[in-house]
Amino acid sequence: MADFAQSTTRRKGIVGAGFLWLVAAIAAAICVLPHVSVLIAAFLGSTETLQSLAETVLGRYTRATVGLLFLVVLFSTLIGTVAAWLVTTTEFFGRRVLEIALVLPLAFPAYVLAYAYTHVLDHPGIVQTTLRSVMGWGPRDYWFPEIRSLGGAAAMLTLVLYPYVYLLARAAFSAQSATTFYAARSLGQSRIGAFWRISLPLARPAIASGAMLVGMETIADFGTVSYFGVQTFAVGIYSSWFTFADRAAAAQLSLGLLAFALLLAIVERINRGEARYAFGRKFERMPRVRLTKGKSALAFLACFLPAFLGGVWPVVMLAEMAMGSEQSLFSPRYLKFVQNSITLGVVAALVTVSVAVLFGSLARTRKSWFATIILYIGRLGYAVPGGVIAVGLLVPFALFDNALDAYMRTTFGISTGLLFTGSIWLLVCAYMIRFLAAAIGAYEGGVSVINPNMDAAARVLGQNEWGLLRRIHFPLLRPSLFTALLIVFVDVMKELPATLIMRPFNFDTLAVQAHRLASDERLSGAAVPSLVIVAIGILPVILLCLRIRTEQDVKKGA
Repeated sequence: MADFAQSTTRRKGIVGAGFLWLVAAIAAAICVLPHVSVLIAAFLGSTETLQSLAETVLGRYTRATVGLLFLVVLFSTLIGTVAAWLVTTTEFFGRRVLEIALVLPLAFPAYVLAYAYTHVLDHPGIVQTTLRSVMGWGPRDYWFPEIRSLGGAAAMLTLVLYPYVYLLARAAFSAQSATTFYAARSLGQSRIGAFWRISLPLARPAIASGAMLVGMETIADFGTVSYFGVQTFAVGIYSSWFTFADRAAAAQLSLGLLAFALLLAIVERINRGEARYAFGRKFERMPRVRLTKGKSALAFLACFLPAFLGGVWPVVMLAEMAMGSEQSLFSPRYLKFVQNSITLGVVAALVTVSVAVLFGSLARTRKSWFATIILYIGRLGYAVPGGVIAVGLLVPFALFDNALDAYMRTTFGISTGLLFTGSIWLLVCAYMIRFLAAAIGAYEGGVSVINPNMDAAARVLGQNEWGLLRRIHFPLLRPSLFTALLIVFVDVMKELPATLIMRPFNFDTLAVQAHRLASDERLSGAAVPSLVIVAIGILPVILLCLRIRTEQDVKKGA
């Protein structure tokens, strides 16, 4: 009887493990499908399309994308690194507040800042109107920087993306021991010299990782560049798909954008190389240097301006714009936008985090080549812009929908319509592919504190993979999983290109509504959905700020 019970338990464990592996294989296949379909569609497309692109828009798209990428990465890295060094190693007026405030721009999509600053800085905006009124100038009597330009798009993206570099650089500077810094000073280096020769090289891997994230987000941006009329690859993909209805051109442009993303990842990996860093056995916390009044004022401005321009002033402008609009957030139409956005966010967050936990758990408990591959596949999506994922999913599923509909019409006289491409589930798959890397990162951060001996003890007591997840990992990972759910939810709320391309008919979201109103130059109306997106996006930022503050208190106590 005991042998029979053990055999039954073993069979159940095998069945449970087999089911998890099957689900993981299906999810991995969905994640890799856009890459494969874009490659196939691009190479099967007519050479006439590719030749036409090369003769007309390809050069313009390439120049705009490379120029935007260079400007945003350069200034985001500069702002994030300088701010991180100042708040970590110096003491100046307002440092404790600014250390947290510098994270706030993460809550803003770049296209929301574009709407707000255009309202103020464009020709009919309050700034130029005031200048003309005070100085008595006519429209052609003065020069003013054009906000709707490559430089304007770069400024908007820089203001919302520099926190990626800031957070990683700040963590790297905080982890450095003061002993190496003191050694450089004892050898005759000034504080600036020690920073350039010691602190900055030690923090280079973290800064490079932040810069790579900035680069990925830059080439994936659609809302800002399309509104400012900057013709990048992301804009070209959307135009080819909707304006010209040319799937081959969209796939070939997607392949070009995918090449940009992979090139960034390769460059970052080559830059890191096989470098190793040693900090010595003794760790000593870097003491903060109290700055003089003049230097303190400069440090304050260096940290205050990015936080103010990227996180505080836009809210003021959007609120002023929203008051003068005719949009009612509580009308049935807007409530439907909110409902659609929240539905997509919740469903996509649950699916994405579930897949991340599955991939991470299998990689942790089963040291096999397949588990390693699916975990790598899960991380690939973050390097692929939303527009590329949308095209990569729509091309094969649209073919399947059309073939199925033709078969059902011919055989049974029934039309199945857009079974997959007309539902939200394909859009949820796009979100899962796009943001799975962020969920995996949150899961791995939480599971790293779980002792492997706990897993071994659970397996000895007869738990399979599902039992280990349900009884051990889930209870211990609740804070990390909640953070992952919140991050994915907010990212889905802000995602624009994939939503524009893949949303079902009559299923608009807050991001789509804001983009539509802004495209019609109804900026006051676009402020209302933009404010809602920002209000929701501020939640994970507040949690992140609280975590930073807790870390500071723990270090201070230590």
